[in-house]
Parts: sequence; structure tokens; C-alpha cells
Amino acid sequence: MPRLLVVEDQPKLLQSLERGLREEGYEILTASDGETAYELAGSSLIDAMVLDLMIPRRDGMDVLRSLRADGFNKPVLILTARDDVDARVAGLDAGADDYLVKPFAFAELVARLRALIRRDVVSRELSFRADDLEMNLLERTVSRGGVDIDLTRREFELLEFLLRHKNTPVTRDMIGRRVWKEGSGPPTNTIDVYITLLRKKIERPDRPALIHTVRGVGYMLKDEG
Repeated sequence: MPRLLVVEDQPKLLQSLERGLREEGYEILTASDGETAYELAGSSLIDAMVLDLMIPRRDGMDVLRSLRADGFNKPVLILTARDDVDARVAGLDAGADDYLVKPFAFAELVARLRALIRRDVVSRELSFRADDLEMNLLERTVSRGGVDIDLTRREFELLEFLLRHKNTPVTRDMIGRRVWKEGSGPPTNTIDVYITLLRKKIERPDRPALIHTVRGVGYMLKDEG
């Protein structure tokens, strides 16, 4: 069940949105001011956010900019009474993914949310991130801190496996069977060699270490962000 954070300071509209979206199958968190919205978005697992701009205790635009600066990457749909082009551009530049002007049709809001969440799911299936390391499966690229990293096919597949299981220890046997796709996998020393090669390419002295050895188990790609 997708989870939404709905931020709106008009009580009747907030209640209407909460009731309607629950009926559409969403789990709903609500906030009626900017401070609460910022805290909930940063501390809760949500799939998307519906954000009114004209809210007390911190306006929606400031909340959005701060969340994006903090690394919040979930889809955000802005609701506002302002329909001028400059306002729309400002909202999109601040990090909004879509923009809906009040008054609006509830069916359109639901359709836009479905599209945003679907697009976000597809995007997450095609890309991975840990700290400032990024992998794009579609383009088969890897970078850290914006600097491209050249990996061999096997190194790329090994890193992809570790990213798919980040913050979870994986055994050498798991790596052998899933990356090398062989019944028994390669000798463990071969896997250790590839881990060493991968570390040399992706680790940076000025950034947290990503690939950790888990004694008696295997390895773990750790993302502390």
C-alpha cells in the first residue's frame, strides 16, 4: 500500500483529501504546517508527498528546498492557488515533480500521483545510490562524486549485486552463485580478488568506506546516508 504525506492547512480540504485518498488505497500521513511536514518527510517512510505552498510555520517552498538539500528523493506534487507561470517554474526549480492548481479535480490528483509513484518505482529499478556513488543500469555507468568510474563487466555485476543488497551482509557463496551464475561459483579467493579490485576503483580517502568485510560471513556494502 503506497504511503503518502499530505500537507494542507485548510482543515476541510485536508480531511477530504485524506478520506478520498484512503478510499483509493493509500496510507495517509497528514500535516497542516511546514515544520511538521518537514519533520514527517524526513523521519517517515513515504512514497510521495502532496504539498500545499501557503502553509504556516514555514512555507511549502522552503520545506521543499530543505528536503531536497537533505537528500529527500521521493516525488512531490505541489498544490497551490497560484497559477502564474513564474510560480510554476519556481516550484519545479525548487524540486517539485508536478504541479496542480486549486481548485482541481480529485480524479486528476489521483492520476498524477499514480504516474509519479510509477515513475519513481521504475527509476529506482534502473538506478542505485550509496553515499555519493551512483549506478545507472540503463546506461551502464558508475560514478562517485560526479566522477565516472570505469568498471569491467564482472566488476559492474559485482557492484550491482552489492548495491541491491546494501546494508545486508552477503556470503561469498551468494556472490558466486548470483554474480558468476555458476552452480558452485568461483573459488573464494577469486571473489576476494574482485572485491579488492572494486574497492580500489570506488573507494575514496575523503569519503566513508562502502565495501566492508564481515568476518566469518563475507561482505557488505554499507550506506550510512
